[in-house]
Amino acid sequence: MESVNSFVDKIEKANSIAILTHINPDGDTLGGAAALKHFIENNFNKKPILVVNSAIPEMYEFLPKISEAVHNTKVDKDTVFDLAIAVDVAAKDRMGYALKFFENAKSTINIDHHITNDNYGNLNFVEPNASSASEVLYKIMKQTNLTISKDAATCLYVGVCTDTGNFKFDNTSSDVLIIAGELAQIGANPSEISTFVYGSKPKEMVMLAAYTVNNAVFSDDGKIVYSVVSQKVMQNFKAKHEHTEGIVEMLKEIKTVEIAILFKEINAEQTKVSMRTKNIDSTKIAETFGGGGHKFASGCTINRPLKIAVEKLIGRVEECIR
Repeated sequence: MESVNSFVDKIEKANSIAILTHINPDGDTLGGAAALKHFIENNFNKKPILVVNSAIPEMYEFLPKISEAVHNTKVDKDTVFDLAIAVDVAAKDRMGYALKFFENAKSTINIDHHITNDNYGNLNFVEPNASSASEVLYKIMKQTNLTISKDAATCLYVGVCTDTGNFKFDNTSSDVLIIAGELAQIGANPSEISTFVYGSKPKEMVMLAAYTVNNAVFSDDGKIVYSVVSQKVMQNFKAKHEHTEGIVEMLKEIKTVEIAILFKEINAEQTKVSMRTKNIDSTKIAETFGGGGHKFASGCTINRPLKIAVEKLIGRVEECIR
């Protein structure tokens, strides 16, 4: 990993800083980015701007000062930042329309944990074995010996918690549990965070999940399971993008299942795919379609109609599982 001194030096020298998240933000990119904003404000007396590409999912609206996040369309497109920092962004194109701020910045930092990350920053802190970008960021912060505030700890805890499935996934190492304990000592409240993220789901989210699981399709003696969420279904349940979160994990929990897949129709020509596996390397499937991620959790976007995308990906899954 890069020198933490270089990390501090870049922040100290920058007068304008943009912190960037990935499209369709989850708890890790938002938690890590928000934590970094707190950390810089508290220790460097600077005012970084946290840039997002879409609305903050309802379950993360409780994050301290997340309301200060700015949509990329609200930032002058010609702005050149002294420093742009990407958090939990596996590939540059995952920054969406905010990519221009990263590419135009005078200096860049890349903080991530995806094995497919190609170290696209001037300074790269990429740990493929880490549970989350928030874990990587916490280690950086800790090594600086600067202050990690209660608000920053809360945000980091959310990132670590959500990317480990509330400490259920196989990336929940002993290091992760130690880090969670240290963040709790600083001031993060595990019970409160769990209630916000996992115990306060909107009706639309629960009903969509029930429908999607009930309409799941099984094959290969129950080893493969997939379900489909069309735009029509989303409209029927008045559901938002973030309301599909957690569905594929529910399918994976079925005893016989080796690979669970959720297909979501983005539009008539584009389908988003999320995969979770128990023993299969899902990246080998995702990479076939230009995607990536982690061994047991990956995804891709297929530029084909929903029905065709399902046929093509399931065909590839059957090749890998047999």
